[in-house]
Amino acid sequence: MTATTTSIPDQKKVGMVSLGCPKALVDSERILTRLRADGYAMSPDYAGADVVLVNTCGFLDSAKEESLAAIGEAIAENGRVIVTGCMGEEADVIRAKYPQVLAVTGAHQYEQVVEAVHEAAPPSQGPFIDLIPQPDVKLTPRHYSYLKISEGCNHSCAFCIIPQLRGKLASRRVDAVLREAEKLVAAGTKELLVISQDTSAYGVDIRHEEREWKGHLVRAHMTDLARELGQLKMPDGLIPWVRLHYVYPYPHVDAVIPLMAEGLLTPYLDIPFQHASASVLRAMKRPANEAKVLERLKSWRETCPEIAVRSSFVVGFPGETEDDFRYLLDWLEEAQLDRVGAFRFEPVAGAAASALPDPVPEAVKQERYARIMEVTERISAAKLQTKIGRTIPVIIDEVGEADEEGDIGATGRSQADAPEIDGAVYLRNVPASLQQGDIVNVEVEDADAHDLFGVIA
Repeated sequence: MTATTTSIPDQKKVGMVSLGCPKALVDSERILTRLRADGYAMSPDYAGADVVLVNTCGFLDSAKEESLAAIGEAIAENGRVIVTGCMGEEADVIRAKYPQVLAVTGAHQYEQVVEAVHEAAPPSQGPFIDLIPQPDVKLTPRHYSYLKISEGCNHSCAFCIIPQLRGKLASRRVDAVLREAEKLVAAGTKELLVISQDTSAYGVDIRHEEREWKGHLVRAHMTDLARELGQLKMPDGLIPWVRLHYVYPYPHVDAVIPLMAEGLLTPYLDIPFQHASASVLRAMKRPANEAKVLERLKSWRETCPEIAVRSSFVVGFPGETEDDFRYLLDWLEEAQLDRVGAFRFEPVAGAAASALPDPVPEAVKQERYARIMEVTERISAAKLQTKIGRTIPVIIDEVGEADEEGDIGATGRSQADAPEIDGAVYLRNVPASLQQGDIVNVEVEDADAHDLFGVIA
């Protein structure tokens, strides 16, 4: 009997360009995980890819321009391109500019994306490779992970087209969310970033249904979910950082602040206030009770003095007067938010705000943007100055190489800093044993408007 050998064909490779928010990044991870389970390998560059996926953003016109530019670059560098994501809802626009695109699918349409890849570059590994267990693909560093708890949104904000792109609120089962979180922490995640379009509304669409978890029932509700996430343990027995994003200030948000005070949740809230003037908030179709918000901020800080609140604001919304804008600046002075992002209003096709009267001239938008950034930078600088001399926990994102004198620097984040959007903590003279993902106590030595500087205590 003559033995024969069968060579395994080379894996087909998929490249990915992921644009937009963390929610889109999670979509990219899920698509790549599915494709790897089907026998595909990932390509880090255009040249090595059999097909390139471009996960687009379609929230603002500027984001659409960036998405179209990314599609054009992928076509120029590779030629075989599949488009997905939020801008996939405008397939006619994409195909008019780039008729050679192989397929276009919308946001979180995982099955259609995978089918398009199979058609463009059929998997070549055969049935035996499919039996090998494949870990999930992560596009973030190993030590932090985004945990998406729902899709879509029930709000009808005048400036937003997210419900048109991603549909109404669709919450995940609470036991599925907790199982994913547990799996991520067991695999080395030390920081979970909870994301959705509206984290506070989690479970509303499924009537806050209960599911069994670890021998007891848990509701699909933000407070119950937060409490259970606070019970997770890393392999070393410590509690991972759990950071809440996109939290609307509904009354039940008050219930998570004690969990932060107890150390079960990271003392951080990302709340999209958008404005403070009641007239502008009404025009935006947003809740307009800014005075109550100030009272609650005070209450939260009394319960958990370490809490950091971040928010984003739109300047130059149609009809915004100088009085409206000054009111916003005064409100920010009183609110003393820890982290603030600001954006100049930009019309979006399909958004109700694009048809509103009294548009604010671009020069005025720019001038107001500069003023709000000046105020918020001053507030941030003053807050960071109070941290000099204190010792705070820091998670390490990057460890540098030794310089000519042998000193090694590192970059990390405090509990007041989410990745990619907030400040950093820069460390000097760290030990060579320090690794990405380590959580260390740092003595703060200096600060500027956004960042801290220090040394391991």
